[in-house]
Amino acid sequence: MNLFDVYPINEVTIVKAKGSYVWSDKGEQYLDLYGGHAVISIGHTHPHWVKRIEEQLEKIAFYSNSIRIPLQQELAAKLGKLSGKEDYQLFLCNSGAEANENALKLASFHNGRKKIVAFSRSFHGRTSLAVAVTDNKNYSAPVNETDSVIFLPFNDEQALEACFSKHGKEISSVIIEGIQGVGGINVAEESFLKKIRSLCDQYGAVYIADSVQCGYGRTGKFFSHDFAGVNADIYTMAKGMGNGFPVAGLIIAPHIRPKHFQLGTTFGGNHLACAAALAVLEVMEEEKLLGNAVMVGKFLRDELGAIPQLKNLRGRGLMIGFDVPEELKDLKKNLLWNQKIFTGEAKPNVIRLLPSLGLKKKDAEQFIEAIKEEIQLLESTIVQS
Repeated sequence: MNLFDVYPINEVTIVKAKGSYVWSDKGEQYLDLYGGHAVISIGHTHPHWVKRIEEQLEKIAFYSNSIRIPLQQELAAKLGKLSGKEDYQLFLCNSGAEANENALKLASFHNGRKKIVAFSRSFHGRTSLAVAVTDNKNYSAPVNETDSVIFLPFNDEQALEACFSKHGKEISSVIIEGIQGVGGINVAEESFLKKIRSLCDQYGAVYIADSVQCGYGRTGKFFSHDFAGVNADIYTMAKGMGNGFPVAGLIIAPHIRPKHFQLGTTFGGNHLACAAALAVLEVMEEEKLLGNAVMVGKFLRDELGAIPQLKNLRGRGLMIGFDVPEELKDLKKNLLWNQKIFTGEAKPNVIRLLPSLGLKKKDAEQFIEAIKEEIQLLESTIVQS
């Protein structure tokens, strides 16, 4: 049997990982500034995370949600404290797409409406409703097509107001990433998020803050939406929540009330997932990783901003993107093969940095020197040709 070929693969086999570094089966060391799609939040194989999972594995790895799992309440309490949302409610699931799917469904249960507002260049997942609110036709099959979704320009307050004026009483929810990840590190303006909050309040719609990639401390605040100084009704989380262990969740405002059998999951919130998620929060608090994300992120943005060839530098904390001109389109590839540094990309010609929140300044300095070297080499090749 062959693997179903849906992923473009870098021909590297990683067999070992620690902190911000990974090693291939050939013994080559790589600096990881991508974290496997923003998943590695506290560093690869962090010893506390490993210990937490090992200890739990010796007790019980799994049982379904048909029984009491005290670790879930422990996780909810810790998450409420660190996020500042202590009066919210937690529902645990397995992936970012599943979190967004449940959030959209819950919003519709809450107000009995069908229409959803989403935005250009959004990515919310690949399951049925999540892909319907994703602005990329390559990901959506005919069976996913629906007339319930209204796509608007990102950061366009006038278009948003016009949409609510026309459809306000039909709109169930607005879903937005605080910083678009797959879309290319596009930051939602604070005034735009405030406008979403005020219009949702006015018309009885649900504000869903997709924090799957831009949440969990990556920007220096627990949720990137917090920069706007408003609270969403539902926050969705995944990626860095488990540092590589599959776990996701929604935190839900107190005015949205649950009903039995409304939502459900077999594996969500299992014992091992909760142990991994608790370890992440404990390390984030103990090692002050949100502060580190601010400090090292600022260093990276300052240094990258001083490189004239890189355009439209954007992001917050350790979620950073910049445009690469066409003549330097091989920069990401050369960083990987020549400098042994993993970065991410978005089309066209955008490099994304999504490292561990524990990234050290010396590793950031290594990256800056490497990118300068590769730009110089690429430019010299252009001159010679």
